[in-house]
Amino acid sequence: MKTKRLLAALMAGSLMLSMAACSSDTSASSDSGDQASSDGGDGGYRLSMILKTNSSEFWKVIQAGAEAYVEEHPDLVSELSIKGPPSETSYQDQINMIKTDLSDDTFDGYLIAPLQSESVASLIADTEKPVMAFDTDIDSDKCLAFIGTGNKEAAKQGALAAVEAAKAAGWETIQCIEIAGVQGDATNTARMEGYEEGITEAGGEWMADDVQYADATATKAVDAMNGIMGRYPDGVAIICSNNDDMAIAAARTAASNPAYENTIFLGFDGQKSACEAVLSGDLTMTAAQNNFDIGYKAVENMVKCLQGEEYGDVDTSTEIVTADTAQDRLDRFAEWLS
Repeated sequence: MKTKRLLAALMAGSLMLSMAACSSDTSASSDSGDQASSDGGDGGYRLSMILKTNSSEFWKVIQAGAEAYVEEHPDLVSELSIKGPPSETSYQDQINMIKTDLSDDTFDGYLIAPLQSESVASLIADTEKPVMAFDTDIDSDKCLAFIGTGNKEAAKQGALAAVEAAKAAGWETIQCIEIAGVQGDATNTARMEGYEEGITEAGGEWMADDVQYADATATKAVDAMNGIMGRYPDGVAIICSNNDDMAIAAARTAASNPAYENTIFLGFDGQKSACEAVLSGDLTMTAAQNNFDIGYKAVENMVKCLQGEEYGDVDTSTEIVTADTAQDRLDRFAEWLS
C-alpha cells in the first residue's frame, strides 16, 4: 500500500472508532431496521457501490461477486446499494450518483469505480467515511485501497501472447493497431501502455499513429475496423481492443476479408460472450479479468477496514483465455451467475 494510503487508513480507522458510539444508538432506533451498527454485527454495515455502468455483462459479474459476499456474510452487511450509469461515457450521471450517496450519512463506506478519476477525487475530498476504488484507481489520500486488475500488466501479457500467436499464424511483419476505449480514461491509458510495452518487447511494431478511439462501444469499433481495413488492405497481424465487445465487433467486421483471415484479434475482460467467441473462432484470445473477485473482494476489503482489520490494495490477477481454456472459464461463469 502507498505510504499516503497507509496514513489515511490509520486516520480513518481512528475516526471510525470515535464515530462508533455516535452511530450505534441511531442504528438501533432506525425505523427501517437495516441501518449499520457500529461493529458490523446485528444490522451490519450499509455500503454504497457505484459501478461504471450497469448495462454490460462485465459489470453484472462484478455485481454478482459483491452480492455473493453479502449473501455469505449477512451479519456483516445489512445493505449493499449498487448502482451505475447507462454507459461508460455517462460522466455526469455517475457524478450525480456519487454526490447523492456521499450526502447520505447512513452509509458506512463507499466503493467507487470512477469514470473520471480526477473528478471523483474532488468529490470525495471532504468525506469522513472510508472510500475504496475498484476497477480503476482514484488518486486521492481519501481513497484507502484499490481492488482490481493490474491493467497495464494484464494488457502486456495479452500482447506477448498475441505476438506469439501471430508468429505461429505465419506473420513475418508483426504490426499491432489498437481499437481503444475512452480517450483520457485512466484504465484505457493503462491498457494501452501495457499493449504497447508487450508488443515492442516481443519484437512487434506498435502503430501509435493508427490508434482508433471507439469509446468502448461495439458500434464505433465496427467503424474503426472498416477504417483500418481501408488503410491496410493487405492485413495487419494484430488488432487489440480495450474491451471484449469492441474486439468481437472488429473480428466479425473483418471476417469476410481474406487479408485478415490470420489476424490475431485480442480482447480484454474475458466476458462470457468473448469466451464463446473464442470457442467458435470469432475471436482469437482475451486478457481476462477476474471480475467476480473484484466485486467480492471490494466488499470484503471494505468490511475489513470498518472492522479495524488489516486491509490494502488487492490485485485480482488475470488470465489469457484461448481456445484451450475458454470452456473452463465458461464453466466458472455458470457458477458465478447461477
